[in-house]
Amino acid sequence: MNGVPDPRVPGGDIAAAWQRRRESLPLISPLRKKSLQLLVVGTGLAGSSAAATLAEQGYRVKVLSFHDSPRRAHSVAAQGGINAARSVAVDGDSVSRLFADTLRGGDFRAREAGCHRLAEISSSIIDTCVAQGVPFAREYGGTLATRSFGGSLVSRTFYARGQTGQQLLYGAYQALMRQVELGGIELLTRRDLLDLIIVDGVARGVVCRNLLSGELEAHTADAVLLASGGYSNVYFLSTNALKSNASAIWQAHRKGALFANPCFTQIHPTCIPSGDAYQSKLTLMSESLRNDGRVWLPLALGDHRQPSEIPAEERDYFLERQYPAYGNMVPRDVASRRARELCNAGQGVGPGNRSVYLDLQDAIERQGKDVIAARYGNLLQMYERISGDDPFTTPMRIYPAPHYTMGGLWVDYHLMSSVPGLFVLGEANYSEHGANRLGASALMQGLADGYFIAPATVTAWLAGNPTPSIPSDHPACLEALAAVNKRIERLLKVKGSQPVDGFHRQLGHLMIDCCGISRNAQGLRDGLAELETLQQRFEADVCVSAERVGPNPELEKALRVDDFFALAKLMLLDALAREESCGAHFREEHQTPDGEARRDDQHFAHIAAWEHGNDGKPIRHVEELAFTALQPSTRSYR
Repeated sequence: MNGVPDPRVPGGDIAAAWQRRRESLPLISPLRKKSLQLLVVGTGLAGSSAAATLAEQGYRVKVLSFHDSPRRAHSVAAQGGINAARSVAVDGDSVSRLFADTLRGGDFRAREAGCHRLAEISSSIIDTCVAQGVPFAREYGGTLATRSFGGSLVSRTFYARGQTGQQLLYGAYQALMRQVELGGIELLTRRDLLDLIIVDGVARGVVCRNLLSGELEAHTADAVLLASGGYSNVYFLSTNALKSNASAIWQAHRKGALFANPCFTQIHPTCIPSGDAYQSKLTLMSESLRNDGRVWLPLALGDHRQPSEIPAEERDYFLERQYPAYGNMVPRDVASRRARELCNAGQGVGPGNRSVYLDLQDAIERQGKDVIAARYGNLLQMYERISGDDPFTTPMRIYPAPHYTMGGLWVDYHLMSSVPGLFVLGEANYSEHGANRLGASALMQGLADGYFIAPATVTAWLAGNPTPSIPSDHPACLEALAAVNKRIERLLKVKGSQPVDGFHRQLGHLMIDCCGISRNAQGLRDGLAELETLQQRFEADVCVSAERVGPNPELEKALRVDDFFALAKLMLLDALAREESCGAHFREEHQTPDGEARRDDQHFAHIAAWEHGNDGKPIRHVEELAFTALQPSTRSYR
């Protein structure tokens, strides 16, 4: 591969770039579409919306889901809301303001054309979801209600209590199942993608394992769309669903897809702290709670009084103190770093001093318990069920946790990866969020990719690239099937003594210590050495049930963790190579005197795109970033 492919970023006025590009894209006749087969991997917001839209256009679509129902995709767990710049401005909001907040929030490490397109499409997403019946919250007069999220000074987040992701997914799901009923979509559930099929340099299908029968299957198509989510579970403990994994994007990377900025991972500031060493996942508390909740710690170190016994003058509302303009609504990376710093200094509360308070008492006194319950009811019920504390009377204890990954497979402006015919949507790609995603923008991006962008750009690619039919016994399919079978045999033959979860937990501890909220060169180098040792132990002593027929959850986990080891190495290398602090990538050697990130625009105003090295040595390419509408500036929320 000769560097990074052409990103196909449109020139000229950025405000009209997407409209010009969309109108210039070639089309395909409805009759021709009926003869074309598309393969969509993943049934979250991006995958379900793309599959439903493409089938509505007339394509034959095959959808592979890891779950027994698309409704179980991890998009269902998103809580707080979805951003949009509506045509009727709220608090002076506009497309240009949402564009600026998104680009600045990502610390100028994303393409400005993509950020503007996302802001431009955002209002249409809300219209589409309202038409589907998504029950957004409304004001007394019937207009859609909004609330604020971090990194913004306006109220532009549309929500459905604390279940926004679930309700949006149900909208996409009903559109998907309508096409299943009409015969436009073939839905295959409980499939785990394990390889990408490449024919003459073009993505033409995938190999997956049927998780119920254990059989390996080859599925071919004229184009492949990956919408398989992010990779926060490399940290073991994260807010992601337990079985969320990176296998689809990692196997695509092994087959030639560039991986962009893998070290750009987001730690969410408001999560329920881990209860013990054997906990298997963490629970998110929506960022929207910071609209009404105040974050604080006792001023005195070692103050173990109950929070109700600590008067206001003996509390440190540290985000309000340090960031008077944004207060508790600073971006996630900033809030997470400040909380961790104070907890490490001994000011934290709870077991091990690993928590800060999120207190709703002022809002309850001002607005009433019923108003707060109506706004956040299910979130507060969930917190009480998990922690045993009543958040209406006792401040919630929260702590940062891995949540979202901005890094992902490199895609051009058309969402196509460096492998022709392979399109990557949603959290699986690296696109608009730069080095830090703003809250409530993940749902916006997933639906923009699925409902509006991919249906236009996939059609354009197919119009200019006719593809012959590929049977399932094509040599490329047989080769991919044999490679996956060999990999499975390798894991089954180990017959070690240690369970997969033990290795995954150790990997997670290593990654959160070396490549978590903050990083430094020595820690990253030490992490690479420790990772190599741990991976060797995994390959020599992992215990996997030898059952090939039927369900084998230990084999599922072993395959996932095997991919996580390889991905973790790339994350550490990427973090070591990026000698700057930007967004959620905070290198301790590169910070201002007051502890803020110090970017290096002269040397790192680019997207790092890694090529898989067959010799184990990844190759780093760069895509330089150009800014015309908004010049890079120091990201300050003080």
